[in-house]
Amino acid sequence: MPALRTALLQSSGELGDVAANLKVLDEAAARAAAAGAGLLLAPELFLTGYAIGADIARLAEPADGPSARAVAAIAARHGLAVGYGYPERDTGVHGVIYNAAQLFGPDGAALAHYRKTHLFGDFELKWFTPGDTAVVQAELGGLTLGLMICYDVEFPENVRAQALAGTDLLLVPTALMHPAEIVPEAVVPVRAFENQMYIAYANRTGPEGDFEFVGLSTLAAPDGTARVRAGRGEDLVVGDVDPDFLAASRAENPYLRDRRPGLYGPLVHDRA
Repeated sequence: MPALRTALLQSSGELGDVAANLKVLDEAAARAAAAGAGLLLAPELFLTGYAIGADIARLAEPADGPSARAVAAIAARHGLAVGYGYPERDTGVHGVIYNAAQLFGPDGAALAHYRKTHLFGDFELKWFTPGDTAVVQAELGGLTLGLMICYDVEFPENVRAQALAGTDLLLVPTALMHPAEIVPEAVVPVRAFENQMYIAYANRTGPEGDFEFVGLSTLAAPDGTARVRAGRGEDLVVGDVDPDFLAASRAENPYLRDRRPGLYGPLVHDRA
């Protein structure tokens, strides 16, 4: 099975300007496709910006809204899958907004949609409703892809659930802030190692409102190494997700085989 070349877009785009951010995404898709990538991942809330406060309510769109159709067209035009974060308006429940991520295939077909399950900080808790589905997956190029968003990957149970469901490559649109650099530098590679998967972690960068995003977007491999890692500024980095290496690593690493689930029941209960 051929490797899936994966591009990570590290950018904060233009705050509150969806049209400008779609243009950034289109240009990044062209560059990624020229580099041989079959998948492009953009950061958390990429289409609108993160620090937009009450504008979340104005800029949020349904999962099949005009911006989603524009991203689908970008994917089809450049012939690669595109994953990205955006604020989703629930058309069935008035006033409910999710911090969401969506993945379109290289033909523009919708492959997966995910709502962030672990909200971070006062800003997210004020404006978003948490999702209630931990494992969302799609198939691409013979690989099983999973989706989650930023803070979600910092919970070991969350990533283990993906591993047990067979995820090969976990896509994580991110808006990680200073001083949490330990997450891309250490936590994400460890998650990839302990769960025997690749993790693509695409972050925002630079100052935005009260936030300072740290970049360091990372493609981590199942041996715990960062196959590519961006710096602190705007960037597009590309690395390969190798199914043969993944299979060999899983054959050598016994973590998932040696688990004893009967001992872990207390992990699912809140501490008193």
